[in-house]
Amino acid sequence: QVRLVESGGGLVQPGGSLRLACTASGRSLSGYTMGWFRQSPGKERVFVAAISRGADLTDYQDSVKGRFTISRDNAKNTLYLQMNSLTPDDTAVYYCAANSDPSLQLWAEEYDYWGQGTPVTVSS
Repeated sequence: QVRLVESGGGLVQPGGSLRLACTASGRSLSGYTMGWFRQSPGKERVFVAAISRGADLTDYQDSVKGRFTISRDNAKNTLYLQMNSLTPDDTAVYYCAANSDPSLQLWAEEYDYWGQGTPVTVSS
């Protein structure tokens, strides 16, 4: 069992930056492919980014490419999402997730463990 806890969300102005963190307990994150998803009110949870176990592979939703960076520190059992040039369209609750399959997965149903989410609001 892996327990995931997100942090770092908050209110930021358009054009600003935030860094989300997801800390794991229970098991080492090194055995999991990790992903970030987000969910806006009234909408489905959608893929944002994913990273392989060894951090050698990453994938991003087209709308965040060049602005968001996913990374991980397996020694600290922590996943990160650096978000730059934020826009109001990025407003959502952001979730981290762990997947025991070694391939990068874009679909939420492929992930085994989820955090509780951290809200991000981009507004002036």
